[in-house]
Amino acid sequence: MSNINPSDTSNKKVLAGICAILLGALGVHKFILGYTKEGVIMLLVSLLTCGIGGFVMGVIGLAEGIIYLTKSDDEFLNTYIANKKGWF
Repeated sequence: MSNINPSDTSNKKVLAGICAILLGALGVHKFILGYTKEGVIMLLVSLLTCGIGGFVMGVIGLAEGIIYLTKSDDEFLNTYIANKKGWF
């Protein structure tokens, strides 16, 4: 874990958090964090349900964005970068 730059983690946390709040229904924040499978699931649910599922995905994205931004950099690093927790 020593090869991970703390400022990169902080930048990724802020970027993922803002994208989750603004573009949560599309799963952009999942792609930023390297969770391709979860990002594709969110994107497909939003698109294949003609936007109806997008509301649910948007609420999930909003919740995840708030969670990302309220965690400390160390908590974020351990939870989402090191341990690869894909949902919430």
